[in-house]
Amino acid sequence: MVDEHYYRPPKWFRDNASRYDNYNRDSYKIFAGEFAAQSQFTTSPDNKNNWECALSEAAFMTGLERNADVVNMVSYAPLFAHVDGWQWTPDLIWFDNLKSFGTANYYVQKLFSNNKGTKVLNMLQENKPLAGQQGLYATAALDEDSDEIILKLVNTTPDHKSDRIVLQTSGKVAPKANMTVLKSDDPGSYNTIEMPEAILPVRQEIALKDEKFDISLAPYSVTVMRIKLLK
Repeated sequence: MVDEHYYRPPKWFRDNASRYDNYNRDSYKIFAGEFAAQSQFTTSPDNKNNWECALSEAAFMTGLERNADVVNMVSYAPLFAHVDGWQWTPDLIWFDNLKSFGTANYYVQKLFSNNKGTKVLNMLQENKPLAGQQGLYATAALDEDSDEIILKLVNTTPDHKSDRIVLQTSGKVAPKANMTVLKSDDPGSYNTIEMPEAILPVRQEIALKDEKFDISLAPYSVTVMRIKLLK
């Protein structure tokens, strides 16, 4: 297994969402052991965990999940930092002597971690993986334990994006699906010790009629859907 580290600008993460799509399946497996988008290339308080960084990491991670047969493990780094005594920026979770908060990057990691599924599914647009076309990124998985299809969709543009999703399933879907959206209108925004909830995931239920449905993705957003399959 090869341990790869990526500390690059946000655009690099968006541009490399298809990094492993054509990777040699007979070669080494990948451990994405350290990665974090850098808003600035300096170890200083100005190198923020801003929303553009977190959103770009989410776009990149759709490619990691899509190629889970090659990318066996993934971890953000570094993990913890004290607001007054740190050695590296950015970091996933910040704290002072009394409080702690998760960055937007933390909530991206949590969404992907809690919605992995057990089997990767194809999610295609015009027979190609959605890996940056019109600023959109996506991946899909089946959770065989809960009989749910899990969709992750990332809109890195300042515009609403609407499209139709068609699930290729022989069964029926439940009339309601769970949808969680993590978003911010300002790519430069970020959580702080004073404002720890500036960027938080919001969960809701949406109605489904059948395996074909329209979805509208908010600007600068990460959307996770869990759709129950009925037996």
